[in-house]
Amino acid sequence: MRFLFYSHDGFGLGHTCRNLAIARALTQLAPQASVLVASGSDDVTRLGVPDRVEILKLPGLRKLANESYGSRYLGVSSDTVRQLRSRLLQSTVESFQPDVLLVDKHPFGAGGELRPALGSLRALGHRAVLGLRDILDDPATVRQEWEPHDLPHAIPEHYDAVLVYGHQSLFDTASEYGFPASLLERTHYCGYVVDAPSRQSPRPAATRPSGKPLVLATVGGGEDGAELLEAFLTRSVNEPWERVAVTGPLVSAKESRRLKDLADLHGIELHTFIPGLQKWFATADVVVCMGGYNTIAQCLAAGARVICVPRTHPRREQWVRAESLAQRGLLRVLPPEQLTPARLNEEIRQTLASSRSALRSRIRAQADFTGAATAARHLMDLADAPRSRPVTPLFQTVP
Repeated sequence: MRFLFYSHDGFGLGHTCRNLAIARALTQLAPQASVLVASGSDDVTRLGVPDRVEILKLPGLRKLANESYGSRYLGVSSDTVRQLRSRLLQSTVESFQPDVLLVDKHPFGAGGELRPALGSLRALGHRAVLGLRDILDDPATVRQEWEPHDLPHAIPEHYDAVLVYGHQSLFDTASEYGFPASLLERTHYCGYVVDAPSRQSPRPAATRPSGKPLVLATVGGGEDGAELLEAFLTRSVNEPWERVAVTGPLVSAKESRRLKDLADLHGIELHTFIPGLQKWFATADVVVCMGGYNTIAQCLAAGARVICVPRTHPRREQWVRAESLAQRGLLRVLPPEQLTPARLNEEIRQTLASSRSALRSRIRAQADFTGAATAARHLMDLADAPRSRPVTPLFQTVP
């Protein structure tokens, strides 16, 4: 069986992380399967590539605004980089001939770059699956963005299944975004997609040398987390906990230098990237983070006590997620407009005083983290299903 996974990767690492997690689960369930992951992320290999998984590196994109992307490095127009990526994707489908194509979030790719590849996939009689994180944005914004393209009705025309990486009881994606019957009937909730950390990933010591509680701050990829880290890196006098911060590999060089100077000033351990960071979530006494899907899902899976400072621009996705989980007692929310070093320190004190065992009981009662394996089984079922038409090779065999 052959599978092609696609993500546009214009901002952050979340799209590629989800695809790698599902690729790992898929190759564990079906060792004979081959998975090609098409990604624009520069850091994909640092995230841990499973066996029997290969990476197709696409030219990088930079997010300019919602639904607007430009070239990250090449001095070419947005149209040129879109055409380049589009032709790479189409030729990949035509030569690799995947049984199933899995697409993360954008049904037709950034700027519609995936449409020709989808057309070639259909010509082969093969299947397409759309994977959606639990929350895309606030419902009004999603409906407004989908309406001009009539996506609720266009998706069923091009996709055999939609996998929601979340829980209907925590956020009813289909209801909130107004899925019509044709889309609803092929929608499946998988639970949270969480990747298993690599065996080679370092595990932190169970206790710090000082014997103090460990408070860990992470801001995902790091493109927009400097404000949170600045507040975290300002140490109060004689505080009864140790701090460790992770900037993320996408932090700018200017911000990295500024944060390092601040960390050095206050004697705080600072990292750019830690492989298998989720191992630290199980060890840390408190995790301070933004509200990205992957970080929150990994923290919940580890039973971590979380203080979430969610992003609210240009999307409110993180705020909606954080507010929903806070209402169920699964994390604490600090609104970004209220973020100060003093307020953050107070939140840390209150969180350290809370019961971790009670939190873990609430998490077990409301969520599961088998989404990667569940998604992999759906993909395998589709790969095994009879094709809609005979496959005719699109390339002549080279002697």
